[in-house]
Amino acid sequence: MIPITDERELLVKLQDGDQCAFEQIYHLYSKRILINTLKWIKDSDDAQEILQDVFIRIWNNRQNIDPDKSFASYLYSVAKNLVRDFFRKADLDRKMQAALILQSTELYDHIESDVFLKETNALLQRAIDSLPLQRKRIYTLCKMEGKSYNEVAEILGITVSTVDNQLVKATQSVRAYFRASKTYISILIILLVEII
Repeated sequence: MIPITDERELLVKLQDGDQCAFEQIYHLYSKRILINTLKWIKDSDDAQEILQDVFIRIWNNRQNIDPDKSFASYLYSVAKNLVRDFFRKADLDRKMQAALILQSTELYDHIESDVFLKETNALLQRAIDSLPLQRKRIYTLCKMEGKSYNEVAEILGITVSTVDNQLVKATQSVRAYFRASKTYISILIILLVEII
């Protein structure tokens, strides 16, 4: 592979689906994006995940890239939006944890509530992790991050009806997972899933 030095030419090739051009763009920008993301996130694993999401989004939306505009600015904007989403999801996670603790206070004292929260989060995460990859992403984006169907469709490059269809199936799978576990925690999570 002969490296292309003209960024505009790389972007045009990327639009055409050229994976070599994509790899060159990744190697050209990934380190800078990671460093900037680490400044905001302060956790290397989360920053690496955001970096991967940035380039997944670039690949999925490659036809919309304007080779005549600053690609670096576009990349940093995508990264910044994903960081914002990361913090919004973290806030939603905290709210969900607070709701679970509130529901459990009638049943458990303070020590037991910590154990309950850990078990609940683990069970919910196992249920989400058991989903096929696309359903997992759709469920996470809609239910956990609070994104609209239109936003999810745009992020994943699929139709709104596909988002709706896959979300229904994902929610059914999550509920079935909880019912199959037959624990008191699963009953509370089923109720929470109904609310969210």
